[in-house]
Amino acid sequence: MSWKDTYQVWKARTDLEPTLKQKLAAMTDEQEIEDAFYGPLSFGTAGMRGLMGPGINRMNVYTVRQATEGLATLMDSLGEAVKQRGVAIGYDSRHNSYRFAHDSARVLGAHGIKVYIYDNVRPTPELSFAVRQMGTYAGIMITASHNPKEYNGYKIYGEDGGQMPPKESDMMTGYIRKISDLFDIQLADEQEMLNNGLETIMGEDVDHAYLQLAKEVTVNPELAKRYGKDMKFVFTPLCGTGRMLGERALRQAGFTNFTIEPTEAQPNGDFPGLEHPNPEFPEAFVRSIALGKKIDADVLIATDPDADRLGCAVRQPDGEYQLLTGNQIATIMLAYILEARKQAGTLPKNAAAVKSIVSTNFAAKVAASYGVAMINVLTGFKWIADQIHQYESGQADHTFMFGFEESYGYLIKPFVRDKDAIQSLTLLAEVAAYYRSRDMTLYDGLQELFQKYGYFREKTIANTYAGVDGPAKIQSLMKKFREEAPADFAGHQVVVTEDFAKGTKTTADGQVSELGIPESNVLRYVLDDETWIAIRPSGTEPKLKYYIGTSADSLDKANAKLADFEKALQAFAEE
Repeated sequence: MSWKDTYQVWKARTDLEPTLKQKLAAMTDEQEIEDAFYGPLSFGTAGMRGLMGPGINRMNVYTVRQATEGLATLMDSLGEAVKQRGVAIGYDSRHNSYRFAHDSARVLGAHGIKVYIYDNVRPTPELSFAVRQMGTYAGIMITASHNPKEYNGYKIYGEDGGQMPPKESDMMTGYIRKISDLFDIQLADEQEMLNNGLETIMGEDVDHAYLQLAKEVTVNPELAKRYGKDMKFVFTPLCGTGRMLGERALRQAGFTNFTIEPTEAQPNGDFPGLEHPNPEFPEAFVRSIALGKKIDADVLIATDPDADRLGCAVRQPDGEYQLLTGNQIATIMLAYILEARKQAGTLPKNAAAVKSIVSTNFAAKVAASYGVAMINVLTGFKWIADQIHQYESGQADHTFMFGFEESYGYLIKPFVRDKDAIQSLTLLAEVAAYYRSRDMTLYDGLQELFQKYGYFREKTIANTYAGVDGPAKIQSLMKKFREEAPADFAGHQVVVTEDFAKGTKTTADGQVSELGIPESNVLRYVLDDETWIAIRPSGTEPKLKYYIGTSADSLDKANAKLADFEKALQAFAEE
């Protein structure tokens, strides 16, 4: 059917969910209607994410049920034992998250599939943990992470607690696309599911189990307890999801002098005062900066709306606060872990850290100085989880120390297989306590690392191409970079071109070798001064992302180089 036909089918339904029916009736702009109905919401290895509203290209009860029906059909095909292992379900504080989570449970129940669902909002990493703790086959997390309030999402997890592997995800997508009528999906009665044991409510039991393992995140318990009593910092759990677990994790580690920013700590799907509830943006810290100045806090720490990502602002010598990048936060945490483990004599000889290919070389320099391997993987925390699995299963001789992505996601202990802001919150507080023990702040600590390893600067540029023509525009730009690859950027020669779609690494003199990494639609250029530039389409949004990483012997020089490379990159893209 054409998008107009699909629109008419929705409009003609008398039993359409009332809120969606009202929104559909209010839609008069043809371009908006076409965007909502021209094709199904994209479903990939990370699940799906989009605007909420009526239409097959929107997040609503019908598209959520359709996705879950695809999962249920996949589990049906795998047999009764898989169905009895079941699915764990979590959700955040966004509008409709509760409804989407419970509708997912009802779809699974109609197939006789066991369901474990949280009693209230929980962080995404605790859903990953629940999959492992309960031994379920899969997990569903209803969240759109740091997107604006108009969005929601559906993240799908595999049995190891990481994002569902591509093979199973592709099978699930196939089953989803075979569903001809998303209005005719059967729903079980949830009270009956509870009565017959098909549904189990998760709560304090899983919280307690998570927190017991979270104690292992603390590297030096005595340091945390000694300086955690008087070190002042602000904890801002954006939209409230990370508050309960974060506060308990901090207190059990010995930190008692933190202040929770009250306005941001309340579950509220409207995200009042925050157009973008994202801890990498300054606007997310406006209230916590005011509070930090009032109480003279050393550091401000914020978790995003589903508490899997973390950002922070550090106090500078002039009393103002400076936001750190995700790469800087990761590097300073890794440096602390390795130094503390070295001093304690507990740093394994086969230690390894893992980062995405678009994350900083700053952390790689730190790791190398301790004789620690830095493993590069594709973007997406599932690839970090895959490395952990290889280490634990003996496929690779490494001991996992730390994993991170530049997009403010970090993992310290692998009892979770996704980025975990609760673990990161606890460790970053300990790192701040470490520098306090040396009469320094986190800002001072970063400067110390710069002076030792060089001044590294990175930037991510995300260009949005929304609407019907968006995917074609993104494909066209990727094709241009592939087929008309520049020989240099800002006067620096490209010495290596890595095409992850082809799996090849090509030097400037034409020598070709294999990358030895799974295929992905990513291009990466290494320049003659060790600067690198990468281009990839986003896996969850209609965006083309550009990444730049460079360094110099001063921060001013590094910033100037970054600006030059950004200008050259954008100029080539716009030619």
